[in-house]
Amino acid sequence: MSSRNPRRHAILAALVVGALTLTACGSQLDPEDVSQAGGGTGAGDGGTTTGVPGTDSGVPDQAGVGGGSAGTTAGAPGTTTGSTGGTGSAGTTGGGGSGGGGGDQGDGENAADGGNEAASCDGFKNQTGITDDKIVIANASDISGPVPGIFESAQQATRAYAAYFNSTGDICGRKLEVTLLDTRADAGADQQAYTRACAEAFAAVGSMSAFDSGGAGAAEGCGLPDIRSTSVNPERTQCSTCFSAQSVNVGLVPSVVPDFFLKNYKSSTEHVGLLYINAGASPPNAEKFRAAWTKAGWNIDVFAGIDVSEFNFAPYVQQMKDKNVDLVVYVGPYQNTVKLQQAMDQQDFDPTVFLQDATIYDENYVEQAGSLGDGTFVYSSTALFDNMQNKEMALYRSWLSQVSPGAVPNYYGLYAWSAARLFVQEAVKLGGKLDRASLVKAFSGVKDWTSNGLHVPQQVGARTTYNCAQIIQLNGGKWSPVSGNDFTCGPLIDVGG
Repeated sequence: MSSRNPRRHAILAALVVGALTLTACGSQLDPEDVSQAGGGTGAGDGGTTTGVPGTDSGVPDQAGVGGGSAGTTAGAPGTTTGSTGGTGSAGTTGGGGSGGGGGDQGDGENAADGGNEAASCDGFKNQTGITDDKIVIANASDISGPVPGIFESAQQATRAYAAYFNSTGDICGRKLEVTLLDTRADAGADQQAYTRACAEAFAAVGSMSAFDSGGAGAAEGCGLPDIRSTSVNPERTQCSTCFSAQSVNVGLVPSVVPDFFLKNYKSSTEHVGLLYINAGASPPNAEKFRAAWTKAGWNIDVFAGIDVSEFNFAPYVQQMKDKNVDLVVYVGPYQNTVKLQQAMDQQDFDPTVFLQDATIYDENYVEQAGSLGDGTFVYSSTALFDNMQNKEMALYRSWLSQVSPGAVPNYYGLYAWSAARLFVQEAVKLGGKLDRASLVKAFSGVKDWTSNGLHVPQQVGARTTYNCAQIIQLNGGKWSPVSGNDFTCGPLIDVGG
């Protein structure tokens, strides 16, 4: 991990409430939270990757797959390191060792290959992104741009899983090599990244971009299997070769969230304020949620978009006070969540419920919000990050620490880890039949995917919104479940399109 303050790893784009579709595309933050655009910490305009994994039997090289910086210069292509790794330079990470050690080692379904019996390698052919000793997978995520490091967690997690897998096995004699591409929170850059991935990588794995519509056509056009952390724009969802570990259909909204508050805070649901970042996919998606929650029985009195350059939240607070709002939902980056809560405090506005999606289930929000965060509700589709009894969570955190010491686990990284596991397991099962077309077909049949209990069942092949969630609440700096220790499931609310 780079030396930047984790606070600057701003989750600029937020997953919208309910279907968790990205909303805050390209939002601006306060000057102190924003480094110069286009500079900083990206993987370069198409910076490469982990080198060919080494063959030593020790701990994975912490300057390689296990920890090389994603680079410190945006725009310049990186270089590929040698077979045993080395110190990352601009846009480069080195290769890690392939031996045991490093992070935790799972067994059974938690093994790096999922415990699946490997298919015969008879007939295995080298092809785009596959050589005699490696399989190249690309991760195309927003790294530089308005907020450097925005989705760095997706690249960290993908590299972490590659390190885990390389430490224990191979796919028909090939190790994984991860190419890091920077989509710069820009649809054009996403298109460029996927054009490069089509030419150089076998598949794309764990990607996360606020403007993922840009590369959808390129991926589909070359038949590139694209298993993402999360798809956020309709164009990506409609791409025939594109899937995500967190499935989304914006017209289908989980009922379990509004139902929880109808049951436990009925009077609060009679006066609701829904605020959202007025950018990107947020306005149309917010409309879907207003329709779904109204259909479920909520009464939304205030529905307002906040421009990305607006830092004065007082007028929005006053609107809610005037309407006697008692349940506030905010859709946006956690930095602005804190600003809204500060404005509410300054104006003595204390609704019974403050609710947001898992964008703010992040140590950085807890630190910045302080006591103002107490009582905040979040609904989440993942296991709790501190639940180390969950073997898959323990693996994710262990290998994340190996790859990027000090990195903060978050929602996007967790689903990128899940995507990488799914890629490996399906590739291992295909063996000698592995090619782009067969992998796409395999992904299309995946249903009820949980990555060994890391998250709720996801309908990867059907690309349908999940229907389960858990409501958690922050008090005294700690998140605890309030809807029960298990996920609650229910029907989806169909609001069309």
